[in-house]
Amino acid sequence: QVPLVESGGGSAQAGGSLRLSCTASRDTYMTYSMGWFRQAPGKERVGVAIIDSGGRTDYVDSVKGRFTISKDNAKNTLYLQMKSLKPEDTAMYYCAAVPGRAGLNADSYNYWGQGTQVTVSS
Repeated sequence: QVPLVESGGGSAQAGGSLRLSCTASRDTYMTYSMGWFRQAPGKERVGVAIIDSGGRTDYVDSVKGRFTISKDNAKNTLYLQMKSLKPEDTAMYYCAAVPGRAGLNADSYNYWGQGTQVTVSS
């Protein structure tokens, strides 16, 4: 069973908005640190936003003020609201989780979804 399933990706114009969702197969994952990561073609996977097991949020500098991470434990769902999208936000976006506290380092996470593509045109 895939632990995490992303949805909500698609195409948007620069300046537009998209909301990504990540549904967890077990409510246990919702007690973990969870985050959104992205990987553009030919580049490494990098952290975008996380909410750790204590509820602390953190964002990569390039999305601060534009993206908001949140979760709804009753729905076993993690969200990423993306506003003021830019072409450089184009990437495959992944949801991930790990027990305990973790930050934006993708190597710290051991449960992953299969990704959802976000494409932003200028």
